[in-house]
Amino acid sequence: MTAIQMNAELFRQLSIIANDETLMAKMLKYAKKLTAKKQAMDETEYLMSSPDMAEIIRQGQEDIKNGRGEVVKVEDLWR
Repeated sequence: MTAIQMNAELFRQLSIIANDETLMAKMLKYAKKLTAKKQAMDETEYLMSSPDMAEIIRQGQEDIKNGRGEVVKVEDLWR
């Protein structure tokens, strides 16, 4: 199925539930979750595309795994 066909099918399906506020709210909630997941994947891909950044992240994960690190409150980050 092409993107154009999927887009048309999505709108067909939405037109079926368009008069049901409860179903539309569920659809919107799911669409927002899906969008957030896609954005997170894009950000991860962007960060990991840099070998230097990927190494920094890998080292940070290793430090956390080995108990090295420091807990910092969010409000203390800008002090």
